[in-house]
Amino acid sequence: MDPALLREREAFKRRAFATPVVENKRKKENVVDESKKKPRPPQRSLASAPKIDATNYKHMSGSSQYKFGVLAKIVKHLKTLHQDGADHALTLEEILDETNQLDVGMKISQWLRTEALNSNPKIEVTSDGRYMFKPPYKVRDRKSLLKLLRQTDLKGYGGILLEDIQESLPNHEKVLKMLEKDIVYISRPVDKKKILFYNDKTAHMPIDEEFQKLWRSVAVDGIDDNKIEEYLENQGIRSMQDTSQKVLPAKLKRKAAPKKRTYKKPRDNEHLKEILQDYE
Repeated sequence: MDPALLREREAFKRRAFATPVVENKRKKENVVDESKKKPRPPQRSLASAPKIDATNYKHMSGSSQYKFGVLAKIVKHLKTLHQDGADHALTLEEILDETNQLDVGMKISQWLRTEALNSNPKIEVTSDGRYMFKPPYKVRDRKSLLKLLRQTDLKGYGGILLEDIQESLPNHEKVLKMLEKDIVYISRPVDKKKILFYNDKTAHMPIDEEFQKLWRSVAVDGIDDNKIEEYLENQGIRSMQDTSQKVLPAKLKRKAAPKKRTYKKPRDNEHLKEILQDYE
């Protein structure tokens, strides 16, 4: 073979190896293939997913517990303001600012404004869209409380729960201490809650001490009226028989009285009228 041709062949090989044409084509193909592939979202394992526990659930902004927690703070704050003597209403933004809850979302804020605060029995909405605490009774001082107790006694409504007065009356401890002589406290046996009654001094009457001792010596705790009445009957005392509940017997239906039958003269035998008169 001609040596000149061999040298040209070797030179061609060297140039071919020096220019990486094939490698560049492979890289372009790889880039095209990667661009055609759709990116897959990264799959999360169950171990890496956030766990929902009791503490995390309470702080979730979209949960119902978080919403009602915000509402409970608002009611408690308005109640504290009322019991401290404040009588002015606040806007929702002012309430959230004073309770450090300005970070609530728009959804919860809209729920408070349109549903929760308007329908809550403990909150009163003013005509200008402000909010204030709504107490069970409209009492602000000693005179109004005394008037309420007197009217309740005169109308025969009984007493008023102490917790309702504490919730309604600002500075209730001071006012109740001033009215010690005008109020009678009685504990309800069912739940041990204290009830306030008006101390009507006009109904006071002197009672013999011996009668008081006899009255206090008889223990009737846990005994109903029927057992007391039975005991008195065994002792020959019938003074309480009219105070117990009487069971009325069922009303018996009276039978209707039979109707008297009246003799009706025949109408079709007018031609025998004279003969019938002869027999009568």
